[in-house]
Amino acid sequence: MPTPEAPRIFPTLRYANAAAMIDWLATAFGFLVHAKYMDGADVGHAELALGSSMIMIGSSRADAFGAIVGEPGHNGGKAIYLAVEDVDVVHARAKAAGADIVQQLTDRAYGSREFICRDPEGNVWSVGTYWPRAGEPAA
Repeated sequence: MPTPEAPRIFPTLRYANAAAMIDWLATAFGFLVHAKYMDGADVGHAELALGSSMIMIGSSRADAFGAIVGEPGHNGGKAIYLAVEDVDVVHARAKAAGADIVQQLTDRAYGSREFICRDPEGNVWSVGTYWPRAGEPAA
C-alpha cells in the first residue's frame, strides 16, 4: 500500500486571547509553534504542530470568517481529538496547565485510553491512544 501524504485536514480555532492560548497549548499538550503572524496585538494566523499534524488558530475578530464560526466558548458539536502515545502523561500535563477535565481517564471497549477536557476558552479536546492512520486498515 502506498505511503499516505502529509495530513490535509487542519482544525482551525479562534480564541479571544490567541497569544495566551498558544502558550497554554504548548504547556498542556506539547504543541510547537510552526508559524505565527501577528496583526497588531492580535494573532492574525498561527500554525501549531504536534508530530506531523497541525492546527491553525487566530484571534477572534468580527470579520467574514468570524461571522461563520462564531465566538469562542461553550458551543456544541465541536471537538478536537489528539492521538498520543502516553495519554497518562498528557493528562497530567493538561491538568497541571489548568485544563477543565470533563471526563477522567477512561479505558474504552475498542482499546483506547482517553480523557476529555476543555481549554481555558471552552473548546473541547479529546485525548487518547486511538490513532487511526490513513492507508492502514481500521482497527
